[in-house]
Amino acid sequence: MSRTAVILFNLGGPDSPEAVKPFLFNLFNDPAIIRLPNPFRWLLAQLISTRRAPVAREIYANIGGRSPLLPETEAQARALEQALAGIGEVRAFPCMRYWHPLSDAVVAEVKAFGADEIVLLPLYPQFSTTTSDSSLKDWRQAASAAGLNAPTRTVCCYPTEDGFIAAQAKLIAESWSIASAQGPTRLLFSAHGLPEKVIADGDPYQWQVERTCAAIAAYLTQQGIADLDWQTCYQSRVGPMKWIGPSTDDEIVRAGREGRGVVVVPVAFVSEHSETLVELDIEYRELAQHNNVPHYLRVATVGVTEDFIAGLARVVCQALDRPENSVQPLDGGRICPAQFGGCICRGDAVTSAKAAA
Repeated sequence: MSRTAVILFNLGGPDSPEAVKPFLFNLFNDPAIIRLPNPFRWLLAQLISTRRAPVAREIYANIGGRSPLLPETEAQARALEQALAGIGEVRAFPCMRYWHPLSDAVVAEVKAFGADEIVLLPLYPQFSTTTSDSSLKDWRQAASAAGLNAPTRTVCCYPTEDGFIAAQAKLIAESWSIASAQGPTRLLFSAHGLPEKVIADGDPYQWQVERTCAAIAAYLTQQGIADLDWQTCYQSRVGPMKWIGPSTDDEIVRAGREGRGVVVVPVAFVSEHSETLVELDIEYRELAQHNNVPHYLRVATVGVTEDFIAGLARVVCQALDRPENSVQPLDGGRICPAQFGGCICRGDAVTSAKAAA
């Protein structure tokens, strides 16, 4: 029986208050995040992590002093293994970028497992040079150093995968029914933001996020939600650089001015963590209250919902049918328009209506 290893990449998070500063250092020392050469990046990462650690510890104190991201990812790994039980022996390995388990440790586990094939599967539905690409580069470096050379396929993104869209839409529909019964409501698709410069340099993340939001809105309309009022927006701005927008906090304030309640969905996060449990659930909820937003509901992340896990299983099976060492999105061809030079998929840009939508 063949052995397949599926590597589930995610950000990672501190597992104790003491881990907050080294976690932040690892984050800001990533050349995909701070685009400076060393030693300047190392020095800046030391400075930022030292200054931000006290505030970050307060944030994590609201959720038990640690990130829930690893246990959430482990639950997804076990659910995916069950969904893939029919294709042979499958083990799914969480692999975190900035805190344990890091790539070198997971590579060692995969070698010990004796994988015949490997599928690299970021838990970022929308590709970005700052997330998926950074994790994949780190993995390849660790795998090369350890001599892990099993046939490997890479899934770069799946922003409109049917199971992902259905899972999001069904969760939204539950909250939308409650909220719309209370009065006029706006659906805010909230994704983690990026500096405008990253997008200008060819990162396709914003384009892919917008495709996700449009697909979910279309699904909801097909399910009978008429005249859906929705907006894509971006959260978690830090630093002096100009970030993509509109920002989630500005959209919440605008909803209050217009007398509309909001349903907020974390459209680029598939697991609960500080950006959902603190930023959305606490900070933005308070912002909504202070700005007279009539009602505020936050939709859960897709987690281990049946549709999402089934979608991930389909993505894995599709990847296994492709040539060795391929790097492709879920439908087997590049989906990003040609102007996005940061796209990792090396195929020709799709010129179909789907890519232009």
